[in-house]
Amino acid sequence: MGRPGFWDDQEAAAKTSAAHARAQKRLEMFRGLESDVADLTDLAEMAAEDEEMAAELDTQLRSVEQRLAELEEARLFSGEYDAGDAVVTVHAGAGGTDSQDWAEILLRMYLRWAERRDFEVEMVEASAGEEAGLKSATFIARGENAYGLFAAERGVHRLVRISPFDSSARRHTSFAQVEVGPVVEEDVEVEIDEGDLRIDTYRASGAGGQHVNKTDSAVRITHLPTGVVVQCQNERSQMQNRAVAMQLLRSRLIELEERKRSEELAKQRGEVKDVAWGSQIRSYVMHPYTMVKDHRTEHEAGDVQRVLDGDLDEFVRDYLEKTAAASAN
Repeated sequence: MGRPGFWDDQEAAAKTSAAHARAQKRLEMFRGLESDVADLTDLAEMAAEDEEMAAELDTQLRSVEQRLAELEEARLFSGEYDAGDAVVTVHAGAGGTDSQDWAEILLRMYLRWAERRDFEVEMVEASAGEEAGLKSATFIARGENAYGLFAAERGVHRLVRISPFDSSARRHTSFAQVEVGPVVEEDVEVEIDEGDLRIDTYRASGAGGQHVNKTDSAVRITHLPTGVVVQCQNERSQMQNRAVAMQLLRSRLIELEERKRSEELAKQRGEVKDVAWGSQIRSYVMHPYTMVKDHRTEHEAGDVQRVLDGDLDEFVRDYLEKTAAASAN
């Protein structure tokens, strides 16, 4: 950063500056931990004879443990795109209104989790269900390790509850799928043949005033060889929506390659990875008992509402630690 001409290339300089800020933040946290840990011994000796010091010791220990957990988490992100931003899409599965409502509940959960993480969120599109909920929704989460964190949520999520849409109050099982891709820069090589694309325009719905109701500004792009479909409706012009949709397509194609690579590594290690629609990664049961269970790690929590309010850290960290341990073997 101190080299002459560093700022001549604004885009490259901004990336380097951001990387420096992340490294500086981590280094400052580490040095602060070193200093606080060094003080703990003296504080513990004083706490043995002083109740006020004992309370101070408890506060200091909790602070150290929390910051240490953050540093421990940071070491889990070693993938090429883990440190960057994420494109997250939630799709309702089979099950009609109940699954569409479940997709909207999941979206709310992720937006709240992103808020807890101080991520910046940009909604790209949301397709409303016929009666309630969402058929699909896509947003971009921007922040440190956003992709590495959200990638842990990729897969099928299952909800069991008494349906609010069933007049007989019967128990229903609903599914929704979460797709996560990295936000990639244009200089990242992704081979896309224009002849492989089907581009449709349609009238955008939702917020945006009269403009979105009078023009076919929304764009849907289908990548024919893979069947990947992306869409954007939140920008004001068709050209802007197309540019964002192309960025989403690049992200999804990279996600596919990452998934294939992961499956190949799993095969080499002798693991069986079923990526079928029915192979849910997590179940959220609200009746006849309450429990959230991650089927990849066996991690469980009894308070379903707390998890749906965005308290996902324990599930994500457990999965990341298990994945890191498997990769090291």
